[in-house]
Amino acid sequence: MNAKRILALIGIVILVGIYLISLVFALIDHPMKSSMLYASLYATVVIPALIYAFFLIGRLLHKDDHPDKENVD
Repeated sequence: MNAKRILALIGIVILVGIYLISLVFALIDHPMKSSMLYASLYATVVIPALIYAFFLIGRLLHKDDHPDKENVD
């Protein structure tokens, strides 16, 4: 497996974990229930957006680093 697939699988596992934690926080009866649920829902939106931004920035910064392209003078 290449590194992108491994990172994608790790990202999927993290997102599924966040969704499960959100479900648990929604169902428990605890005084901090609402703040934990809001934090989990916030992470559900922010973490994928940050991952996308990191990949986008990395692609833009390393645009000219493709080894299969030949330098044409």
